[in-house]
Formats: sequence, structure tokens, C-alpha cells
Amino acid sequence: MKVSYFPGCTLKNKAKDLDAYAYKSAAALGVTLEEIENWQCCGGVFTTARDEVATKLSSVRALKEAADKDQPLITVCSACHNVIKQTNHAMQTDKEFANKVNRYMACEKSYAGEAQVYHYLEMLRDLVGFDTIKAKVTNALKGKKIAAYYGCLLLRPNRVMQMDDPENPTIMEDFIKAIGATPVVYAKRNECCGAYIAMESPALAEKSSNAIVQNAKAAGAEMIITACPLCRYNLIKNGADIPVVYFTELLAEALGVKEDTNE
Repeated sequence: MKVSYFPGCTLKNKAKDLDAYAYKSAAALGVTLEEIENWQCCGGVFTTARDEVATKLSSVRALKEAADKDQPLITVCSACHNVIKQTNHAMQTDKEFANKVNRYMACEKSYAGEAQVYHYLEMLRDLVGFDTIKAKVTNALKGKKIAAYYGCLLLRPNRVMQMDDPENPTIMEDFIKAIGATPVVYAKRNECCGAYIAMESPALAEKSSNAIVQNAKAAGAEMIITACPLCRYNLIKNGADIPVVYFTELLAEALGVKEDTNE
């Protein structure tokens, strides 16, 4: 199976492991990630100003390329996924916005939100299947008690993202089960880590991050996994005393391809 892939800026510098393990794991599962040609930054954050078009054009270009190739568009960074999914929804539902974008891009064929957008986790669940992953595991992570940290951007706004129940999600816990480990469910798994206020209020960001880590530990977690580079950075920076790793790293380990990521 071939899919279009949008890595985003952070995966090419500070979050290279998230990208490398995503590629290796996909290949082991029979999925080829075809990187979008000449992709640019997704825009960083989806703004709600209807007349703001410029920062969304790179997302639309990526979406259009995937649609033209008749492939789903896969993202793995939570922030990139949020921006691209919200941009695609705007192209589908806001005619005024879509007209502005298409006039600005001056493409021969206009784009109206035809692409299917999946987060990598959704690809594992909906296109590959957790049962298939379980069958391909060669190094089951039995005995590991792992807490999934969703953060803000993966699940919200729910009317657009539609990945899972934003208050009681299960997709990452089901992923943890598929690789043979034990998921730890805790109260703060989908609360903000404070990363977006770290510059304005470092103390409050530290308090938020520590509350998440301590809540996970109190529930029995030995490790936290996440899909967001900013969340991982913030949790580690603020003193997480258990490992905080990308979910793709554990997937690569379970599939027996982790040692190949430096090739």
C-alpha cells in the first residue's frame, strides 16, 4: 500500500527519531510512505481568521498532491495533523475561504477537500489494523506498563479531527495492546502539558507537565508515549523522571526494526 506522507519541519530536525521509526515501521507493515514533493511548513498553528489564507497554502498544496495521486495523506506530528485536518475541513465547508485559496494558488484544477487525511495512528488502526500489527510483532513488549499521552491537538476540535472520543480515547491504548504491552489509563492523559505557554509562564508550563507525569506514575506507568514533538520536549524539559518516547519508537522495537533506523 502506498500513501502520501507529510513529515513536517520538526521531524527533519529535533524529532528525527519520530520520522525514522515511522518509515521503518511502515515498511515492515507493507506500507510505503511517499513523501510529498517540495512540502513546506504546515503553518504551525491553524488560525481562525477567515481572511487569513497565506499560512494555510502549504497544507492545501500537500492535500491537493495527495488527492491528485488518489492516495490518503498521512501525518505523524500531532501539530501538523491538526493544521492539515482543519485546513482540509475548511476547504470542504467554507466556500468563501476555499475560493480565496484556489484563486490565490491559480491551479488548473481547483481543490475542494477531496483528500483523506489520516494520522499515523489512524493508519495503523483503520488501514493496517491492530490485529495485523499484533501478528507481525516479533518482539512483544510484555511486562511494560505504558501510559499514552494524547495532549491537546490530536483529538480537538472533535467535530473536525474525529479520531476518537476526546474525553475517553482508546486508540493509543489499543496500539499499546497490539505491541504486547500493558496500557496505563490515567486522568490527565488528554490535558495540556503547557507547552504553548512555556515562553510566557515557564512555571505554569512546568507545573502542568509535572502534574501529567506524576499522575501517570501514580497509576503505575513506567513510560509515557506521545505523538507530539512539542509535548515530548516539554515533559522532558520539565523534569519527567520516567522515559518519554515517541510511539513509533516502540512500534519499531516491537516489529524488530528499531536497530535499522540509523542506516
